[in-house]
Amino acid sequence: MNNTKFTLIVCTYMRPKPLLTLLQSVKKQTLYPNEILIIDSSIDAKTEEVLSQKEIKNLNYFRVDDSQRGLTKQRNFGIEKVSPSSNIICFLDDDIVLDSDYFNNLISSYKVYPEALAIGGYINNEVHWQKSDDLKNKDKFYFDGWMRNEPSRFKMRRIFGLLPDEPPGFMPSFSNGRSISFLPPSGKIYEVEQIMGGVSSYKKEIFETVSFSNYFEGYGLYEDADFSLRLAKQGKLYVNTNAKLAHHHNASGRPNKFKYGKMVIRNGWYVWRIKYSNPNLKARVKWNASSFLLTIIRLTNALNTNKKKEAFTESLGRIVGWFSIIFNPPKNQ
Repeated sequence: MNNTKFTLIVCTYMRPKPLLTLLQSVKKQTLYPNEILIIDSSIDAKTEEVLSQKEIKNLNYFRVDDSQRGLTKQRNFGIEKVSPSSNIICFLDDDIVLDSDYFNNLISSYKVYPEALAIGGYINNEVHWQKSDDLKNKDKFYFDGWMRNEPSRFKMRRIFGLLPDEPPGFMPSFSNGRSISFLPPSGKIYEVEQIMGGVSSYKKEIFETVSFSNYFEGYGLYEDADFSLRLAKQGKLYVNTNAKLAHHHNASGRPNKFKYGKMVIRNGWYVWRIKYSNPNLKARVKWNASSFLLTIIRLTNALNTNKKKEAFTESLGRIVGWFSIIFNPPKNQ
C-alpha cells in the first residue's frame, strides 16, 4: 500500500492518567498517526481537561453521551469520524504503552501481506518466553521453537481431554482456545482468525460492510473475538509479533466481578456460536465441560489466593451466566 495514511482511535472511559501515558508513547513513534481520535464516554470532564492542557499533534477529541457509551458503540462512532483519506484504522486500549516502532512495524505489515483485512499488534509484558529446550515438559507450552509456562487451567484441561485442538489465535470446535498470548515473540507475522481489539488495525474499506456488534454493552468482553470471527469469513487476518507494546490492565472502568463472570460465560457462548452456529454433540459436551471446569478452578481461587472475594463473586457470576443460557440464550445479532 503506497502512501498509506492511518488513523488511531482510542475509546476511553474514566482513565485520564493511563490515556495520557499512552499518548506520550504515541508522540515517540517513528511513524506517527495522520489522525488521532479520542472517543470519551466519561461521566466527568477530567479526561477532556487533561487533554486540553497538552499539545498532541493531529488529535481530535469527542465526548459522547449515554446513548453512545460502551466500547463497541464508541468504536462505531469513531469510525464515522475517520478522515476520508485514511487507508488504515488502528485501535488501542487506553491503558497501553507502545514501543517506539509499533506503528512502523504494524503498518508495514500490509505491504508484506497486501491481502490482509486486519493485522494485530503484540503484547510483550505479560508472558515470559524462552527458546525451546525440546524436552516436551508438560509444565511448558511449546510453539515454533519457543516455550512458556503452561497455565494451570490448561494443565487441568489436559487431564480431562479438553485441550484446544487448534493453534493459538484460532477457535476450536468447542471454543475456549489459546489466545494470542500463546504466540511467541519470534518477530514473525502469524496468520490467525482472532486478533485483540485493543491492539488492532483494519483496512478502512472493511467497515463498509461490517461493524462492531451492539450485542456487547459497556465493557464489551469478547467483542474483539466476535468481530474477528465475522471478518475472518471474508479474508485473512494476521498478528505481527514485532509490533510490540505493553498492556497495564488499569482497573478503573471495569465491571464488578459478578457481571464480569456472567459475561465470561454468556459472551463466550455467543462468540462460539458466531463461528459454529450448530455445533455437534461432542463439541457441545466439551464446551459445557470446559466451562464447568474453568468455573471450578476459579472457585478454588477463593481459597488459595489473596483476592478471595473477587474470585468467589466472579464464580457466582459464571454459574448464573451458565444457567441463564439454558433459559435465555444470547440472540445472534
